[in-house]
Amino acid sequence: MRTAPILLVFALVASPARAAPPGYFELRPGVTLESGDSWIEAGTKYHLYGVQACLRGTFYTGGNGRRADCGEASLAMFGAYIADARPKCAPVARVSDTLHVACFVTIGRDRFDLGNLMITTGFAFAALRADGLPYHPGYAVAEQAARDRHAGLWQFKDVQHPAILLGQAARVEASRP
Repeated sequence: MRTAPILLVFALVASPARAAPPGYFELRPGVTLESGDSWIEAGTKYHLYGVQACLRGTFYTGGNGRRADCGEASLAMFGAYIADARPKCAPVARVSDTLHVACFVTIGRDRFDLGNLMITTGFAFAALRADGLPYHPGYAVAEQAARDRHAGLWQFKDVQHPAILLGQAARVEASRP
C-alpha cells in the first residue's frame, strides 16, 4: 500500500503538544545559521543530531532548467522552520566544540521532531556514521519515504546525497600522504 510509509513517518513525527520539558531551550530567529542543520548562538555551535543538510556549494537543476545551490535550499527551509515554529531544543551530545541537539516544533496542537520534519519534507537527510549506518535509524526510514515520494529536493534527478559527497571527500583526504 503506497500510503503506509507516509502514515508510519507521520506516526513517528507527530505527538500531542505539551509544554517543553525541563532542559529544553528555544531556538530563536536571529541566530547565525551555518547550514540547514547547524547554527551558532552566543559562541556555541549547535547541530541537529542525526541530520545532514544538503551541502552548500553543491547544486541541483530545478524544473526551470536553472542550477540552484542545494545547501542554500536546506538552509532556507531550516530558517523558515525557526522563524515560523520557534523550535525547542535539548542537548543530546557534545562532540569537540559542537553541541548536538534534538529539537521539536509545535504546529497546531501537534509536536513534531524538527530533524524528522526536515527529512520527511525532503530538505535534509539522515546523517551517517563512518560505517555507513545512520546515527538515528528512524531518520533513515523518513529519508527513504521522502525519496519515494520525490519530496522536496528529491524531486530533482541530479540532487546528490551529502553522505556520498562527504564519503568521497574523506577517501580523498585519507589517501593523501
